[in-house]
Amino acid sequence: VKQINGTDPYFPQSPFPLKVCTRSLPAPCPFSAGALVWAKLEGHPWWPCMVVPQPVGGQQMRGRGKSQRLHVHFFDEPPTRGWVSTKYIREYQGSDSSDAKTGGVFFSGKPVIRKAMELADAAMPDSPETRLKMPVCMDPSDAEEDEEEDMEVRESFHLTEEEDEETVKSKPSRRSSRATAEQGSKSKRRRIVVASDSEGSGDEFKPEQAGCSSEEDEEEVVNSMSEEDVESECEAEPDSPVKPVKRKRPVEKPSSAKPKPKTPTLPETAKRAPLSSTITADTKSRLSTFSAPESFDSQANGSGAGGQGGATVWDHEKLDWLQEGRRKDAKRRRQSEEDYDPTTLYVPEDFLNKTTPGMRRWWQLKSETFDAVLFFKVGKFYELYHMDAVIGVNELGLTFMKGAWAHSGFPEIGFGRFSDGLVQRGYKVARVEQTETPDMMEARCKTMLKPTKFDRVVQREVCRIITRGTQTYSVLDGAPSETHSKYLLSIKEKEESSGRCRTYGVSFVDTSVGYFYVGQFQDDRHCSRLRTLLSHYTPAQVLFEKGNPSAETRKIFKASLSSAMQEGLTAGSQFWDAQKTLKTLAEEDYFKESVRKDEETGSSVLPSVLKSMTSESDSLGLTPKEGYELALSALGGCMFYLKKCLVDQELLSMTNFQEYIPVDVEMEKAAGPTSFFSQTRQRMVLDGVTLANLEILQNVSGGTEGTLLERLDTCSTPFGKRLLKQWLCSPLCNPTSIGERLDALEDLMGVQAQATEVSDLLKKLPDLERLLSKIHSIGTPKGQDHPDSRAVLYEEVTYSKKKIADFLSALEGFKTMQEIVTILGPVAVDFRSRLLRQVCTLHTTALPEGLFPDLSAELKRWDTAFDHQKARATGVITPKTGFDPEFDQALSGIKACERDLQDYLDRQKKRLGCRNLTYWGTGRNRFQMEVPDSVSERNIPEEYKVKSTKKGWKRYWTREIERLFSELQSLEEKRDAALKDCMRRLFYNFDKNYRDWQTGVECMAVLDVLLSLTRYSQGGDGGPMARPQVLLPGDISQSAAFLDLRGSRHPCVTKTFFGDDFIPNDIAIGCPGGEEEGQEDKGHAPCVLVTGPNMGGKSTLMRQCGLVVVLAQLGCYVPAESLSFTPVDRVFTRLGASDRIMAGRGTATYDGTAIASAVVNELAKRICCRTLFSTHYHSLVEDYTNNPAVRLGHMACMVENEGDEDPSQETITFLYKFIAGACPKSYGFNAARLANLPEDVIQSGHRKAKEFERSTISLRVFKYVLTCSYSEVGSLHTQPNTFKLFFTIPDI
Repeated sequence: VKQINGTDPYFPQSPFPLKVCTRSLPAPCPFSAGALVWAKLEGHPWWPCMVVPQPVGGQQMRGRGKSQRLHVHFFDEPPTRGWVSTKYIREYQGSDSSDAKTGGVFFSGKPVIRKAMELADAAMPDSPETRLKMPVCMDPSDAEEDEEEDMEVRESFHLTEEEDEETVKSKPSRRSSRATAEQGSKSKRRRIVVASDSEGSGDEFKPEQAGCSSEEDEEEVVNSMSEEDVESECEAEPDSPVKPVKRKRPVEKPSSAKPKPKTPTLPETAKRAPLSSTITADTKSRLSTFSAPESFDSQANGSGAGGQGGATVWDHEKLDWLQEGRRKDAKRRRQSEEDYDPTTLYVPEDFLNKTTPGMRRWWQLKSETFDAVLFFKVGKFYELYHMDAVIGVNELGLTFMKGAWAHSGFPEIGFGRFSDGLVQRGYKVARVEQTETPDMMEARCKTMLKPTKFDRVVQREVCRIITRGTQTYSVLDGAPSETHSKYLLSIKEKEESSGRCRTYGVSFVDTSVGYFYVGQFQDDRHCSRLRTLLSHYTPAQVLFEKGNPSAETRKIFKASLSSAMQEGLTAGSQFWDAQKTLKTLAEEDYFKESVRKDEETGSSVLPSVLKSMTSESDSLGLTPKEGYELALSALGGCMFYLKKCLVDQELLSMTNFQEYIPVDVEMEKAAGPTSFFSQTRQRMVLDGVTLANLEILQNVSGGTEGTLLERLDTCSTPFGKRLLKQWLCSPLCNPTSIGERLDALEDLMGVQAQATEVSDLLKKLPDLERLLSKIHSIGTPKGQDHPDSRAVLYEEVTYSKKKIADFLSALEGFKTMQEIVTILGPVAVDFRSRLLRQVCTLHTTALPEGLFPDLSAELKRWDTAFDHQKARATGVITPKTGFDPEFDQALSGIKACERDLQDYLDRQKKRLGCRNLTYWGTGRNRFQMEVPDSVSERNIPEEYKVKSTKKGWKRYWTREIERLFSELQSLEEKRDAALKDCMRRLFYNFDKNYRDWQTGVECMAVLDVLLSLTRYSQGGDGGPMARPQVLLPGDISQSAAFLDLRGSRHPCVTKTFFGDDFIPNDIAIGCPGGEEEGQEDKGHAPCVLVTGPNMGGKSTLMRQCGLVVVLAQLGCYVPAESLSFTPVDRVFTRLGASDRIMAGRGTATYDGTAIASAVVNELAKRICCRTLFSTHYHSLVEDYTNNPAVRLGHMACMVENEGDEDPSQETITFLYKFIAGACPKSYGFNAARLANLPEDVIQSGHRKAKEFERSTISLRVFKYVLTCSYSEVGSLHTQPNTFKLFFTIPDI
């Protein structure tokens, strides 16, 4: 190591000696001093610059390898300077170069950059030596003096507020304090090193690593970063580059630098130290604007991360008006008052007046959305304050900033991950964005008579509120964590005075795809239809009118939706009535882009579903139709909430409305069983209890393991998975429709090669259903009243690239669909299934049966619309000629104007007789006619005005040139504006064909589900799979319903409790089966009493039967040798069918027997439905032994040592075979041993059971004796056992 005293060309004279390794000198500078270059800082566009030596040390380049940086002068007014990585340095070739024009990598329509290009163009003719003489920024940079004063002023909010929204009158990024340098020291800023956005960084701040303490530390941190890592510092003006500045090396404490970790982490704000007395008053004023409130304790009181003095009490926890029980809502109603609104908060005005402008705005927004966590944008970061910061640290693992007030944050690029983390935990997240730039803020203040300090801060607004029921998965939100739908349910109830029935109005929406369901229905006192709805469309969030739901409905919400968010809305103002809902739909004009206007009135037309719910006598559609008042009111509650979350326009404008009709409503209207089952719309009813007990969608633990859904779901696409779940919840009832699906499975089995190829292609498809919704959302014009249209996003290029990637992914997906149709086309003509032919055949004039739309022409048009690869790389879409009329019009105007300018130049050449007459200039100085001095002054026309000169040349402008150039600039501005909005317009153009795109997705979803069912039907569990035969009652010799299931296995269970292979069983209900002696006359009995030992397989058998029927009516093969049955319109399951051990069930012996007997009698004789009735009441079996409507069956077992006084000697082998007849006992002590109950308990229970059995038999004999004649009593002496038993109870 040697001392460099300034003689080295790379290290000019410096006030501090530098030490470098002689073997590690930097590589030669790629650009010499005075060279013009393009330079880029993270989060900012490419900027015209000039390479200049650093004014303090004279260095031109520093760092080594990937961390090598060049010192540049940014062309700006006033000029600025900074260090830029050599990776982001490119040669500047003038604004006329192809790279700087439209579509080029350096193109920008921003005025500040265009101005910078003009300044660089003006310097191009000069030599590098001449350029270095031009005025440049010579003042020391902020951080170059930072080590002189031991302070770190970026308490994240404070620093970024200072840099991003300076409240001083001069431009914040332009160091107005330079002009007063002699008055004192400048304010200091820490340079912040952040991980590159390309790393997908979403990490939180690390307060202990907020800044580097020396130049070596800076170098070490930067060197440790990956190649993609760059320096970044928040900037007041988004368009202006930032100066990542160099700080002086500390002299007095050279060894105080702490070693830095090798892996860089995002910096968190350092602790706030007292300001030095040498800081200028101007800087103090700027810093105090964003300081903590005066009432807060000193920041030196400890760190929020938990100091050494025990648990931290945050400043917000000391606010009396914020304490639990003392809070008031925005209308000053106390928590104890009935109409208290917990979503708002009253913040005292005197408190707001003491806060900083930025914090005042935070409290104002928090008072409006008190129930949400605010992600408050400050520069490039989202900040969390006070109670929100505590939540962020506890739930997301963020780190507290140091100080007495809770504070944490993370970079903008991490919004999706962190917001989703809170939303999935049940929180609301409000995204607050800066909706104006500092320049816009200054312009606004100039229009005000006396702007206050609270006015001199950039505006911030809530741009989106996200909840579990309103997630739309925009480019900021990130990808969805699951494929299944999550619904937002709005419900309103009207209960009759008797309480025996009620009416519900419902509206629920899947916000990820924009599907709305609206309906109204009557329900019984058990709320059966509501329970079914909640099971089929499980809501993630429920909205209801305060005070409206009955106690029974609230009980259902508590039991069935314990994990869902539930929120009450105020009647009238929030939960609208039907009239207000219809009025809002008319006024907001949600459907103007998708529904044609009424030619006479000019008013927008409601979607057909909503129109059918309005009164026919009201042509304006403002009066609800009778029977739909509650439904439209529920829709109003939903609309209000979506409007509050700022997504109403993008969702409602999709016009995807369906009327919700409970699956069992049509049953009531059917004339008879045959007519009902012959209707194609009819579905089997599976209510919530049945879905849970049969474990169709979820198991008892809430997961999917072992469920029918898991067994069937091998779908390749997310939209296929969603459709399969819908099919499972509502199987078919019409035998013809069931046969169509079964035929489709057989057709697919017959073309195995094509089916495999199609399955592989389906796996490549993205979630097109949700992508179409995203494209619609991006393409929908957002009015200026929507705050998101004004949001300033620092990662705009990243988001644009994501939008383009999603769009191109959708296009590729539809091309894949076309390929699938092409593969199946040749074989589709031979398909038996009409359903399969429809979904895989193009809809053409020649083939009207096909449903899949012909997308080839549209896809070809989009292939040539723009350069896909260039758009993916740059995040900018430049449409090709003929695709975007607005852009084309601007381009044609520009070409015409340039042609006029060239024609004018040609005329001037002839006029002056000078062939080498040319235009010169760039930017706003373009089109100066450059005339050589050889042209005589006498020949120069009077209208020629000298604009500039150079040796041997003069440059002129004329009024004609000025007019044409002004026209050209206007056209260029139109072109730039058209290009800026080009992506939205293209997406809007794509969305015009939404119905065709959506139809294609629906066809592929059906095909995906059919392929999934085909795979199950072919494989199953390895055993035989049978095609079910579904018959209508009356199509066969008998008219009664029946079920004949032979050799059936459980669809989801392949092994017994002990690990053996599953035993197949026959089940016959309502038809002859394998009867034993004495049951020959019960061939058509609709009820089967099932008995058998505990854990012998009774519940499994019943679930097996129910699931096989569901599978059959789903249109799938079943795990059995054969199945023949009449359709089932509904499946009921008993309460104890879940068999949760230790849950406790059963009732008193006599009461239980009586109730069970009455139920069997009702089911077998009056209702006559097919029933499997499992019981341990053996007296019940005896009662129905001779009943022709009841058949007996039991799960067989083999018992050894039965009747032994020692129950431990009794052993039972379960055969898991369902056979005719009754089982004499339940063998409960065997189950007790399997459950590992203590042996002494089992022995005691066995003795009690013997006593109870003897007592029961004695009572029966006594009862018999009382009803017998004298001669019959005498015959008892010939029956020793009975005689003995009778006389063991003399007391009776």
